[in-house]
Amino acid sequence: METRPLGDTGHDSTVMTFGAIALNWLEQEGANQLVEHVLDYGVNHFDVAPTYGDAELKLGPKLRQHREEIFLGCKTQERTYEGAWRKLDRSLNRLGVEKIDLYQVHGLEYDEELNEITGDDGALTAFREAKEQGLIDHIGLTSHGDPGLILDALDRIDDLESVMFPLNPVVVGKDDDEYDYEAVLARADEKNVGTLGIKAFAGGSWPPTDELPEADRPFANWYRPVTAPDEIRERFDFAAAQGLTSVINAGDPKLVTMILEAAADYDGMDEAAQRSVIERARHDDSPVPEQLHH
Repeated sequence: METRPLGDTGHDSTVMTFGAIALNWLEQEGANQLVEHVLDYGVNHFDVAPTYGDAELKLGPKLRQHREEIFLGCKTQERTYEGAWRKLDRSLNRLGVEKIDLYQVHGLEYDEELNEITGDDGALTAFREAKEQGLIDHIGLTSHGDPGLILDALDRIDDLESVMFPLNPVVVGKDDDEYDYEAVLARADEKNVGTLGIKAFAGGSWPPTDELPEADRPFANWYRPVTAPDEIRERFDFAAAQGLTSVINAGDPKLVTMILEAAADYDGMDEAAQRSVIERARHDDSPVPEQLHH
């Protein structure tokens, strides 16, 4: 599988990152098998979070067995110094490892949060201390929110080494600033910051819960994913062709193999094909960023 430099980290990530939230929906044996399956395809970048149910615990056994093969990303939604330290210790314990390769501020949505994180008693102070102590190697940030806020974070956090944000043809086809994640990609590239793409496979929002209760949804994504193999492949090719370092799979385990196959076969997407995808998706509904608070 193709690899690309993750900004200035010195790590070359596979063009697909395994979003380990998929493990949350499996029993331990199934989780073990899925991790081995992902590794068989050559994927070397995994991403997990304490908010993904028990995915940290289910990833732990195979992560420890294959630690040298896996570049491990984890996150925290804590914004304070004390909270960030507490959640980092908890994730290290749940994963059973001594170090996390990329530790990320998770789910930045508001200006006030950025102010708190970057303050003297903010989470970034804890991140930097953890880096000095060898508990983490690199600092990143994730957001489904306002692209302008991510741009602000890129300008204010000098030691930021990766950003994770939505990118798919639906949002690329919209003209409003609230969907302008292409500007984030461009700024990150200018600063040689790694870029991780989420929501590449979002096909739209689910119907209201009174029409389709969450328990009846066929996939464990908070958005309605595309699911046909040709759609999956087209969406992967589009996201990878935008210049992202790596594209993260949809969270339902039933979709992972199709995405692995698309990633393994990725051979670029020419501009005409990209424009065609954008035009077909231009008027589609997008779950980004309307359903941030799901």
